[in-house]
Amino acid sequence: MSEAALNSIEEPQSADAPAAGTRKRPKPGERRVQILRALAEMLEKPGAERVTTAALAARLDVSEAALYRHFASKAQMLEGLIEFIEQSVFSLVEQMGERREAGHAQAGLLVGMLLQFAEKNPGMTRVMVGDALVFENERLQQRMNLFFDKFEAALLKSLGDGTETSDAALRASVLCAFSVGRLQRFARSGFRRLPSEHLEASLATML
Repeated sequence: MSEAALNSIEEPQSADAPAAGTRKRPKPGERRVQILRALAEMLEKPGAERVTTAALAARLDVSEAALYRHFASKAQMLEGLIEFIEQSVFSLVEQMGERREAGHAQAGLLVGMLLQFAEKNPGMTRVMVGDALVFENERLQQRMNLFFDKFEAALLKSLGDGTETSDAALRASVLCAFSVGRLQRFARSGFRRLPSEHLEASLATML
């Protein structure tokens, strides 16, 4: 399993070193990454209140107007995090699909990969379970719903070995619901109850 895609958002490095005693001004793409990274870090705080653009701007030591030069709205910032989640998880789903383990084994690996991603990215977990999307644009929650529909479809594909059956569909549904439940418990326990807790034994009862 690739570790690189499970790391938090990385900021691109510039080859130009700042002059001594001066503050380097980030390029537009770098500033966008800084904003998304700061937002993810703020979401990692257990019990954190709704993150506002004012608080985000203060953390970055910039004005709110500076944020809006890179994102038209807070919803766009959250969409940036959702895009990172989608790209990270489904690139690994694709890689694992090429390895062609036996159906049940591959389904277990998919669940483990998703839960490992959550453990490494607690702030993203709050986006995935919808806690960070409360009172935000409805399309954001709809997009996360589609994410889990797609993940369940990946589980079904692995379990059905290319042929959908009622048993495979049931198992895929149960595994997806289990994954969501583990993510919710992780977020609502203040990130104390790890999603991977007793994972092998839990998967054995379902597979």
